Amino acid sequence: MTPRLIASDVDGTLLNDDEKVSARTRAVLNAAVRDGATFVIATGRPPRWVPPVVDALGFAPIAVCANGSVIYDPATDRILSAHTLSTEVLRELADIATRVIPGAGLAVERVGNSAHDAATPQFVSSPGYEHAWLNPDNTEVSLEDLLSQPAIKLLIRKAGARSDDMAAALAPHVSPHGDITFSTDNGLIEVMPVGVSKASGIEQVAGPLGLTAEEAVTFGDMPNDVPMLRWAGLGVAMAHGHPEALAAADEITTTNNDDGVARVLERWWG
Repeated sequence: MTPRLIASDVDGTLLNDDEKVSARTRAVLNAAVRDGATFVIATGRPPRWVPPVVDALGFAPIAVCANGSVIYDPATDRILSAHTLSTEVLRELADIATRVIPGAGLAVERVGNSAHDAATPQFVSSPGYEHAWLNPDNTEVSLEDLLSQPAIKLLIRKAGARSDDMAAALAPHVSPHGDITFSTDNGLIEVMPVGVSKASGIEQVAGPLGLTAEEAVTFGDMPNDVPMLRWAGLGVAMAHGHPEALAAADEITTTNNDDGVARVLERWWG
């Protein structure tokens, strides 16, 4: 059956290691959309980091951002919906994180009305937070201020640690308050509102369109992709993926540098 819904992770999946969409991948995705398929970006990125992906694709699909917490329409630069951690939950999670992972730094992602809402500082960190990658958007505040507003996700970072080990240590304590995931093994854990994942975000987009999981193909490479790989009728992991992603997938394609997404989609739009 030809898929009616395609959802892809961005980093390590849709983009190659040069952070570009290859001509082959762009061509097959545009062919699928012209044929009536719905394409959705499903990413851990916040909305403000989606526009370069849209530019590379040549069209503006709906984006499931922040691992499912935010549904964003890049065509109109509007936040369509957002799920947040309350201030009470954030305080509880912060206490757990600093107790279980001594020396960990904390940060949060917040969301305004658009990806570029200047009135809302969107990435906010407490003193001592070490970034896992270049982040020019950071606003440093006190820990008290960090926890003073709802957030779409909490980031727990310890330089030199492994995300797998951090997740294993935190999971027994965090589970009543939020859901743990990660998209890099570089000592960074993300805590989402309970029940929020890329799968829940895609389902939120698909439902009003009359699209079901059985009609979907999803692509990913990391633990934050596992829920959507399991949810779809066909879940496809990248060859270089994390063991959890490989185990969750129905199929394994080639790497992001070898047009892994395109090679699967060309069965229908080659």
